[in-house]
Amino acid sequence: MATFVLVPGFWLGSWAWREVTAALRGQGHEVHPVTLTGVAERAHLAGPEVGLETHTTDIVRLIEVEDLHDVVLVGHSGGGLPVTQAADRVPDRIARVVYVESGPLPDGMSQFDSNPPQEQERLRVAIGDGHLLPPPAFDPVADPENLAGLDPAALALLRRRATAHPLRAATDPVRRTGGRAVPTALVASTFPLEVIEGMIAQGHPFFAGLAGGQLHTLPAGHWPMLSEPKGLTDVLDRIARS
Repeated sequence: MATFVLVPGFWLGSWAWREVTAALRGQGHEVHPVTLTGVAERAHLAGPEVGLETHTTDIVRLIEVEDLHDVVLVGHSGGGLPVTQAADRVPDRIARVVYVESGPLPDGMSQFDSNPPQEQERLRVAIGDGHLLPPPAFDPVADPENLAGLDPAALALLRRRATAHPLRAATDPVRRTGGRAVPTALVASTFPLEVIEGMIAQGHPFFAGLAGGQLHTLPAGHWPMLSEPKGLTDVLDRIARS
């Protein structure tokens, strides 16, 4: 059986992986869901110094302290950034990196850079002089594609439990040491695979690093661990067994 480390995206803690964690453990896997510094039950640790390197250290230290090997390291959405750096820091402990609605951004690029200029400006206005990125409204009318599949209970849970995210986790650029690359897999829920395959072929920075990796689709909106936990569990189990 595999050893999973599950890293949530922006605004979420380990709670978001609860159903997936239980299901994977039920299949015999060892599972470690992560809450990154400054979010959820660790929100009291948020500060202007908390950034992408902090979150990378969270993951690396978990892997080292628990003495984990052959890890299937899963990063959802913005969690793909610290996952990318963690795999770069301890590649000998990682069996595969799985990007769920995310991708391995190249060296020097931040999550903030992936937004179009208008969205960057909107975020700057919302943040002001603060050091936290507030969660969105999670409005299915305004954002039907990303929130697809969430029933009223899941949507209410997302709104209730989401917390502001340390801003530097989004604005700090990914830094790679150039160490040994590890195998990758993608679970795409809002991008059709043919679009992703085209972007990989074109060398698009979002997905170029997935060339040669496994590509999986799970139509479930941007938060599949909440909208389709069984489906996501099945895909992760299949990846681990491959």
